[in-house]
Amino acid sequence: MLRSAIVAFFLAMTALPALAQSNLDDQFRNWLENDVWPQAKSAGISRGTFQGAFKDVQPNPKLPDIILPGAKPETPKAQHQAEFNAPSRYFAEKTVGAVSAGGRSRAKRLGKLLASIEKRYGVPAGIVLAIWGRESGFGAAKMPYDAFEVLGTKAWLARRKDMFRAELIAALQLVEKGVASRQAMRSSWAGALGQPQFLPTSVHKHGVDFDRDGKIDIWKSEPDTLASIAKYLADYGWEAGREWGYEVRLPQDLSCALEGPDQGRKISDWISLGVSRVSAKPFPDKELAKEGFLLMPAGRNGPAFIVSRNFYVLKEYNESDLYALFIGHAADRIAGSDKSFSGKWGKVDTLYRSDIAQMQRNLEAQGYDVGGADGLPGFKTRRSIGKWQEKQGMAATCFPSAELVKRLR
Repeated sequence: MLRSAIVAFFLAMTALPALAQSNLDDQFRNWLENDVWPQAKSAGISRGTFQGAFKDVQPNPKLPDIILPGAKPETPKAQHQAEFNAPSRYFAEKTVGAVSAGGRSRAKRLGKLLASIEKRYGVPAGIVLAIWGRESGFGAAKMPYDAFEVLGTKAWLARRKDMFRAELIAALQLVEKGVASRQAMRSSWAGALGQPQFLPTSVHKHGVDFDRDGKIDIWKSEPDTLASIAKYLADYGWEAGREWGYEVRLPQDLSCALEGPDQGRKISDWISLGVSRVSAKPFPDKELAKEGFLLMPAGRNGPAFIVSRNFYVLKEYNESDLYALFIGHAADRIAGSDKSFSGKWGKVDTLYRSDIAQMQRNLEAQGYDVGGADGLPGFKTRRSIGKWQEKQGMAATCFPSAELVKRLR
């Protein structure tokens, strides 16, 4: 009798996840039918396309940044985005070298195509190639998720569900219009598609039929892929003829809290403050009267840069400073400057995203603008840390650490 009770108990326990998933599936199907379908229909989606998109699709509660029904929204403990982890890992030579070498080999093969794209959109070949390499390994990466599983789950349960709902409708329109087949709709965990890893709305806005075959194809066509990347950046304001930025040396007494796109100065003014290029070359004469911005993505624990507005255009592709810096640096190396940064990435503490969020909330309570308590150490958080450290009479590092988290509790 006891044995039977034990067996029954374990059978019940193993059945719980299945029951929970079944309940989630039912809620998901009800939401699709009663909430999403009316909007999709009004957006021109046929019933056949809608049903085909979600055939055999289940919600995936294991995706990052999902809030299950009835759960309280909280800052995720873990950091899923590599772009917001330790800078030294993000700039591992194995990764940068692979993108740079792959870009150089393709620059030779695709030289005429890239020149015509640069002529049309003003974006250098190296930038386009670096994004292509970083996003999909020059088209070789296999996308691990069903796009409608990801977009459907996130439109229903993600923190930014309104954004993902718009992306879900846009994805359905891609299939409806024949831009992509249902089978081609594979994505990253964030719902990004194809070789340039565009969200569906970006395919509609920035996709280009550069090979003139009558279809925008960011899945198989290299001309369409590369031109679409360039158009994306041009649409966000890429300034032809300007560099993305320069690695620099800073005087020790120059505050790292001067960082940010809202604290720009003429490059000649940065020079007067003692800022110089690490190469010992002068800044180009044409740049001296133009605005530059201090960038210190690891605070005093890493290299420093003076960047142009083009750097922030790169951030429109991915909001991470490290991502934009990776693209600019890889592009320089593709163009022939096969050198790593002069400044070294120092060791930084491994922190949970939730720890950084708590530190941000504590800084906010003291009147600092950290850009939101999201657990991501962006420039507003970094410079707020620097200002707080300076106020305490400390040497400013402008980067979160375990000690700072402890002191700011």
